Amino acid sequence: MRSVRPLPARDQDRLVAAFKALADPTRLEILRLIGGQSGPVCVCDIVDRFDLAQPTISHHLKVLRESGLLRTSKTGIWAFYEIEPDAAAVLDEAAAILAPAPRRAARA
Repeated sequence: MRSVRPLPARDQDRLVAAFKALADPTRLEILRLIGGQSGPVCVCDIVDRFDLAQPTISHHLKVLRESGLLRTSKTGIWAFYEIEPDAAAVLDEAAAILAPAPRRAARA
């Protein structure tokens, strides 16, 4: 078995937060909904898409925001959400870490 160095604590924390946030089916679907839009999405439009109360959706959005997957802006009383630009890099990093390393051909 080949040795694998532990991830630096900062990288571990970032990946664990993203995985925890995406482990909930509702949060995964919220992220997919927001990611499928061409610009920021009003929280009111997100609430309309799910059969959940507004406080529950707000909680899910908070978890996604705190995990670094979403960012928010406010216009008046409305909050707008969009994918954090670094989110794709975090998920790409996770895929690279979990992908098996290419095997070397055995010597004959």
